[in-house]
Amino acid sequence: MTKIVFMGTPDFSVPVLKQIIEDGYEVIGVVTQPDRPVGRKKVLTPPPVKVEAIKQGIPVYQPEKIRQPEELEKVIALKPDLVVTAAFGQILPKELLDAPKFGCINVHASLLPELRGGAPIHYSILQGKEKTGITIMYMAEKLDAGDILTQVEVPITEKDTVGTLHDKLSAAGSQLLSETLSKLLNGELTPIKQNDEEATFAYNIKREQEKIDWGKTGEEIYNHIRGLNPWPVAYTTFDGKVIKIWSSEKVKAAGSEAPGTIIRLEEDGIIVAAGNETAIKITELQPSGKKKMPAEQFLRGAGSNLAAGDRLGVTE
Repeated sequence: MTKIVFMGTPDFSVPVLKQIIEDGYEVIGVVTQPDRPVGRKKVLTPPPVKVEAIKQGIPVYQPEKIRQPEELEKVIALKPDLVVTAAFGQILPKELLDAPKFGCINVHASLLPELRGGAPIHYSILQGKEKTGITIMYMAEKLDAGDILTQVEVPITEKDTVGTLHDKLSAAGSQLLSETLSKLLNGELTPIKQNDEEATFAYNIKREQEKIDWGKTGEEIYNHIRGLNPWPVAYTTFDGKVIKIWSSEKVKAAGSEAPGTIIRLEEDGIIVAAGNETAIKITELQPSGKKKMPAEQFLRGAGSNLAAGDRLGVTE
């Protein structure tokens, strides 16, 4: 039986791990990130992959840095035939890449060489793409630059958010890995080198990227909002306070209001001018210190002081 070490961390990785086990491979160890403080109360929380591994009775390793010699030796000492990673979050050193008989492969949530990096699902929506996909490739010391083994396309709809697309891609990744592993182990695949000149990057989202720029087109703002839902969530400001914007719609607006200006208030939404004639209707939001709520509820409570002509995102 092929012995596999699995390396992954977030929810995306869990179905992939479960698929490997379901397909009958022996997972001899799971490597994931250390437990981290989560939420306002900073509760120390295990990664989703650790939770699943414990449930499956698989030994778990949680190195802060896999490159540390003592941590690296623990994994190599397991003598895996293959290492499979999916959103692990660290680049593997050459000693580990060279150790398994069948190498180290990665399940990546984009059609490489597009969107190398840690946030490919976010950027596929932020950039308004109509499709993305899964790539399974050999790992390399350079970020997501290894030779491609298999790929599958996944369409992106106008209603997709990071959350919905994440689930589609996780399922697609599990299925593609299932199909790929048997072919790989039987020597039926021919790796294809990536064209580095065509590479684009999807680095982790920074705080400054979360703020809505109302001067952009309505289409760009709409993609921005759904491209950060449900994490880390886009935001704007009003009267010096942060308001997270969870959901929106695109609407036509022929007015000449400055970007960020509230054009009108409707029963179920707030119509805001953007940088072109496509305005944004905010339908779900979260005032500072409160839970997310429909715009209708917000306008009856915390947002009852809003009026047409007010501007969002203005720095005081």
